Amino acid sequence: DVFLARPRGWRNQVWETDHVQSPVLVNVDGKARRPWITWFTDCATNAITGIAVTPGDPSRESVLAALRSAVLREEPYGPFGGVPEKVRVDRGKDFLSRTVTAAFDLLDVTVEDLPAYTPHLKGTVEGLNRAVESMFLVSLPGYARQPRPGKRASRPTDEVLLGFEDFTARLLAWTRWWNTEHRPAPLRGKTPLEAWQDDPTPLRDVPAADLWTFTLEDAGTRTLTTCGIRFRKRDYVGAWMTGQAGIRVRVRFMPHHDHRIEVYHAATGRYLGPADLADQATEEQVSAVRRARAARSRRLKKDLEASQRERYAAVDQPEAPRRLGALTTAQAEAELAQTADTDLSDLALPDLIPPAAPPADWRTPPSLVTRTAPGRPAPLPAEPAADGPPGRAADPAEDGDAS
Repeated sequence: DVFLARPRGWRNQVWETDHVQSPVLVNVDGKARRPWITWFTDCATNAITGIAVTPGDPSRESVLAALRSAVLREEPYGPFGGVPEKVRVDRGKDFLSRTVTAAFDLLDVTVEDLPAYTPHLKGTVEGLNRAVESMFLVSLPGYARQPRPGKRASRPTDEVLLGFEDFTARLLAWTRWWNTEHRPAPLRGKTPLEAWQDDPTPLRDVPAADLWTFTLEDAGTRTLTTCGIRFRKRDYVGAWMTGQAGIRVRVRFMPHHDHRIEVYHAATGRYLGPADLADQATEEQVSAVRRARAARSRRLKKDLEASQRERYAAVDQPEAPRRLGALTTAQAEAELAQTADTDLSDLALPDLIPPAAPPADWRTPPSLVTRTAPGRPAPLPAEPAADGPPGRAADPAEDGDAS
């Protein structure tokens, strides 16, 4: 289709942001994964203002990390940054989460939520998503979209994948090249850095400490006890807590970072310090738990596949399908007894409290009269119609629900 182009505007007038999954397999803890890239780009200068790379599925943490790197202009993030006037998003749940929208509100940034299936409305970041693959990712080892001979050709067994740290370093180096050396066609011979520096628009900065506070999730207030701070049924402690028991504090945390929280004074908002999880498990214990969870996941997956597998008898004449799989009485009773305690519908008691009787002057159908609580006055029987046969209601609607 044909779309109109927006005016270039000025720096930090509008940013666009998006998640994009890298088509490159990367070694993450011994497993081949495709990392996700989250970045912000300035629409006026085509500069990549901030970036965050996540080994697994991205979340609101990825957005907050990319936002911090986009706003800060000190090394190693500068010189691009500052607070934008508007940010365009595409209805992604991570970008519209409560934590991210609260951070944008504190920074006084307008969030423009674009309609679904309209990538042309944020063409700057969509163009960047295409450019990073064709200009950079396609040349890396482990590129997953490389054509191979044969319909079911697998990847070479001796292929060496990049480590996650090496992949991130190369991606950041390409980002610097894009900002300082690449000359996009809309900039008419300028690099994003030259277009940024030639723009006299003043920048609005936020101190790093305040920005860190703005991009943390608020968990409300707690009382500091002798056991530390109770958060999500676990205790968090810090060296600065000595002699502070009894004060009210406000807890903030980075999403999914369960090992540490940030603590602020509830009344003044002064930063008190971090608190780490007490009695934290060792790396060996964590690895053992992960192995146990993986084994349980494989076992459940195997059981699910077995329960969904059905066998039918082979036929050589037209006849109805005949399902195979005979069970003894003991096997059937054992399997039903195993699932009886897990079926919530069997535990429901909808008739435990019988419905109360309707008012005596209501005309109700006989089926409702029999369901009323004992001891309550029964409703009056329906009167015959004035001009109809005996026993027939005057209005057909009265035979329906009394409510």
